Order: sequence, then C-alpha cells, then structure tokens
Amino acid sequence: MKLAVFDFDSTLMDGETIDFLARELGFEAEVAAITHEAMEGRLDFFASLVKRVALLKGLPKSKVDEICMSLPLVNGAVECVNGLKSRGYKVVCFSGGFRNATAHAANILGLDADFSNTLHHEDGILTGKVGGEMMFGSSKGDMLLRLQDLLGVSVENTVAVGDGANDLSMFAHAGTRIAFCAKPILKEAASHSIDERDLTHVLDIVDSL
Repeated sequence: MKLAVFDFDSTLMDGETIDFLARELGFEAEVAAITHEAMEGRLDFFASLVKRVALLKGLPKSKVDEICMSLPLVNGAVECVNGLKSRGYKVVCFSGGFRNATAHAANILGLDADFSNTLHHEDGILTGKVGGEMMFGSSKGDMLLRLQDLLGVSVENTVAVGDGANDLSMFAHAGTRIAFCAKPILKEAASHSIDERDLTHVLDIVDSL
C-alpha cells in the first residue's frame, strides 16, 4: 500500500480559499496578510485560522458554497491524482481550510478522502467560528500517522506534497517530501522541490524513486 497526501490551498487549488471568501466582505487584503504570516511560519496556525475566520462573520453559507464550487485547480492536478492512483497510491487531501471546498474538489479529482475544517453557521449565515480535524499546526502530522496505521502504510511509501509551514508536521512522517512552489521554511524540510505550478512534476519525482 502506498499513500500520497496533498495540502489543498495553493497546492491542489490555485490560491487560498479563505482569500476568495474574504473578498466578498472586503477583507481580502487583511486575511491574505495573516495567511502569509502563518504559511511562512511566523504566526501560530490555530491563532491565524481563528482570527481569519472571525472576519467571515455574516457571509451567507450559500455564497460560501457558490465560491467553493468554482475555485480553480492548479495546473496538472487532475492528471497528477489520476497518475498516482494508476501507480497504486491512495490519494488524500489534508487542508487547514474548509470542507465546503475540499469535498467538492475531492469529488472532481477522485480523491480517496479529504480532511479539513467546518465553518459554523446559524440560519445559513456564518458565525465567524470554525472547528474540525485540521485546526492546529500539528493536525496534518497527527492525521497522517493515523492513516498510516489504519492502512498499513510505511513512512517510506508515503508521499507528502505541500507549500506552507502547516505542512511541516506531515513532512515529518513522509519518506518523500515535495515542496510545491513553497515557502522557504518548507523547502528546508523537503526531499524534493517543484518551482513550476504544474503538479504533473510530482509524477516525475514518484517515478524516479
């Protein structure tokens, strides 16, 4: 059994989901600045997530779903996932973002599973609160360990692909660690780097193992 785990925002998807959502309320620049600090590793991920989601208070859930169903995938994402699956990999997405986006993308891409967070809403309006499986900087690593144990996958047969500091915890448990157009802090922990926004290069790396 082999396992490939991808980050979602700026890895499978071309951009940050929360930036697209914040644009609707006029907070895109403020949210993007906080996201940047978190992905560079200069701000605790949990604190940054709570702070950014609070700015989404008042956004209709229907608008969230509409935006999340039209998010752009990174070039080569479909081909990459299909190629990995044809090579015997289970392909999973871990996201510090939101289920509204990852569930839709998982369906399009044919992912085996997606793990992310849930935006709380009341009467169809976001409350500015969030909860879920990927709330902390350590969450991706913790979930990867659980999946490896459940599926019987070794570290050597695990590929992790990401771009930011909150991907460090899953890199710690993957034999092949691919930094995709990544921040310097993640590149330092990577075994391979891709600097072109084309996920088919992941297949080149896997085939060279």
